[in-house]
Amino acid sequence: MCGIVEKLLALRGIEGERLEAFLDPSLKRLVCASALPGIAEAVDAVLPFVRDGRKIVVFGDYDCDGVCASAILVKTLRRLGARAEAFLPDRFTEGYGMTSQSVARLLGEHPDVALVISVDCGITSAAEVRGLRERGIAVVLTDHHLPPETLPECEALVDPKVDAQRSAAADVGASDLCGAGIAFFLASALATRAAELGMYSGEKFGAPLLVLAGMATVVDIVPLMGQNRILAANALRTFRFAPVGLQELLLRAQRRPAALTSRDFGFLLGPRINAAGRMASAMDAYRLLMSEDREEARVLAHVVDAHNAMRKSVENDMANLALAQVTDDEPEAIAVCGGEGEDAAKWHTGICGIVASRILERFGVPVAVAVCGRGSVRAPDGYNVHDALAACEGMLERFGGHAAAGGFTVKEGRFAEFREAFAAACAAQRKAAGATLERSAFREPELWIGTADITMDLCDELGALQPFGEGNPEPVFGLRGVTMDVRPLGANGRHLAAAFPGQGIPRATWWGRGDMVESLRAKAHRRFDIAFTIDASDWGGEEPHPELRLCGARVAE
Repeated sequence: MCGIVEKLLALRGIEGERLEAFLDPSLKRLVCASALPGIAEAVDAVLPFVRDGRKIVVFGDYDCDGVCASAILVKTLRRLGARAEAFLPDRFTEGYGMTSQSVARLLGEHPDVALVISVDCGITSAAEVRGLRERGIAVVLTDHHLPPETLPECEALVDPKVDAQRSAAADVGASDLCGAGIAFFLASALATRAAELGMYSGEKFGAPLLVLAGMATVVDIVPLMGQNRILAANALRTFRFAPVGLQELLLRAQRRPAALTSRDFGFLLGPRINAAGRMASAMDAYRLLMSEDREEARVLAHVVDAHNAMRKSVENDMANLALAQVTDDEPEAIAVCGGEGEDAAKWHTGICGIVASRILERFGVPVAVAVCGRGSVRAPDGYNVHDALAACEGMLERFGGHAAAGGFTVKEGRFAEFREAFAAACAAQRKAAGATLERSAFREPELWIGTADITMDLCDELGALQPFGEGNPEPVFGLRGVTMDVRPLGANGRHLAAAFPGQGIPRATWWGRGDMVESLRAKAHRRFDIAFTIDASDWGGEEPHPELRLCGARVAE
């Protein structure tokens, strides 16, 4: 292992026994499913319904995590002989999770349901769970979100964030599982126990489910350490066993399965799965993951990809309109709202979170984006979105979320008031933390290196740190005092391409920052410090070679 990679691992505190496990995220290190708190009780609650042929409905979510979790559990239950269907709420008319509206539709579509199993939701739906049970319908909850003070009463509960389960989950490295990760462990435990009871004697079927769990783990931005790292790493290694729908979707994204990285999960497949729920119905993505017919999967992949193309178009229009509302002052936070007037058709509730993330990348402060008062918040490290929204509670109909992201609905006519209160709450958090916010295009590198260090050998060794994601970010390197030529890249010049003539530095791309071209050209006579990640590329049929992805540039001192 080269000195650069050793320094990176040391900086991240990955040493000793932890280093051995980190560098070997093999399936042999996956814990037994029964070791997860609540899993055994869930299995005992579910299997009688499988055995007796009573109808089971898996209640999921409309994002990638919820769709994958639903597919994992329904595939498993059906293999075990159960009567099982999935139900996914509508983002626009029913909202997230178990609401009175979504439960009412579930009962209308499945009047003979005997058991509801939630995945990726349910922990905050005590009233809805109580209503189901009063109708004689059993409920098993699996979730990974923070619980309220009062937990729902149900037949079994699996949530590693619940205090009673937290320490045991942490002991086996499973405290940060996403919804699909929990569904995967429940599926494994169900299959194992069913085989022990003589209820199942068929072939093993876990590989396709592992791919779904690992992909969702990356896309849902949970820490890629412990059991999550094992799930994600092996999902990449075993992608050839992925459901045919996912394979077809990857082909639509024009990627070769043999060269997959976590970035493909996070930026190619995940957004396409999410786009179905954002633009139309998450059931389109669910049907794609459930399909076992190649031709049908090809058609469904086209449908899902079309949702994503529409999402991109709406996102670009909406981002431009949102950015037009941002002043040149250095704000404590940004809050924008649209959806009315002549541009109303260009604003879309399902895109609020993505647009907020794009504005956050540019300005580095908390951002709230709303359509007709209903929207999403994103914030950089050091802030707590949930606390900021709580400080604005008097102006909000409802809100929820966690440290980095949240959702809200503003009371009619009070958005301007909310904007001021939100900025004040974020300013108070910054002041309390003693932090300073810089509206800068520069991201401080983990390591400063020299041009001679940028080699294919380094690319190969960085591969041992994969998969990258939350909790294990792609390493950011820096070079000091370089000159560069820049030009716009891509449709409408949204991206930036950079070259470094005569300096032995590979070409570079700065995704989504075409707006920086003119300002950097104006300083072309100056030298720059740059921050970047390194990747191996064979684009255009060339031999594999290093390429840079810029994430920061500043005039060198």
